[in-house]
Amino acid sequence: MPTLLHLDSSIRHDGSRSRTLSAQFAAAWRQANPDGTVIYRDLASDPIPHLDLTAFSANFVADDDRTDVQREARALTETLANELVAADEIVVGIPLYNFGPPSTFKAWVDRIVVPGLTVDPESGGLLGGRRLTFTAARGGGYGPGTPREGWDHREPWLNNVFSTLGIEEIRFIHAELTLSRESPRMSGLEELEDKSIADARAAIDALFPENDDIAA
Repeated sequence: MPTLLHLDSSIRHDGSRSRTLSAQFAAAWRQANPDGTVIYRDLASDPIPHLDLTAFSANFVADDDRTDVQREARALTETLANELVAADEIVVGIPLYNFGPPSTFKAWVDRIVVPGLTVDPESGGLLGGRRLTFTAARGGGYGPGTPREGWDHREPWLNNVFSTLGIEEIRFIHAELTLSRESPRMSGLEELEDKSIADARAAIDALFPENDDIAA
C-alpha cells in the first residue's frame, strides 16, 4: 500500500500558497492512489524541537547506555525518520523566509538525517526510489534575469541534503510574487503572480496524468 508523507511549514494558514499547492498535490495523489495512506505533519503548528546535544549524542550511544532524556530524544528522532522511511513519496509545502527555508523545516531536517536509519556513513543515502516534490512559494521574483536571481538559497541546499539521503528524483514547483497584493512596492505585478500560481497548479496536475483517465 503506497504512502505519502505530506509536510507543511508556512507560518500562514489562510492565504498560504505553499500550503494550497501542497494540498492540491496531496489531493491528486489520493485520487491516483485510493488505497494509499497519507502521513501529515504541520511543522509550523506542531514544531519539532531544534536539535540539541542530547538529541544528537543519542544517535551515537547504544540504547542501554542512553540516559532517560536521550531515550526520549531518540524516540522522537526515530518517529520522524521512520515516517520518512515509510513513505514512497514526499511533498513539502515550503515558503521562503529571509532567502532560506523556515527554521521549523530545518529543525525537522536535523532530526531525519540519522546514521543507520536514513543514511549509512559508508554506503551513503538509504532513501533511494522515492520521489520528493517541494511546492515552494516566494514573495518576490527570483527567476533568471531578475535582480535577486540566486538569492533563493533553498533549492541548492535541499538538493544537497536529500540527494545525500539517496533521493534522486527531487522536484521544485515554484509560485512567485506572492506578496504582490500586500506590498505597495509590488503593485502592478498581480497578474504575474496569478500566472505563476496557475503554472504551478498545472505543473502539479501534470504529475498525475492517470487522474485524467480516472475522471473520464
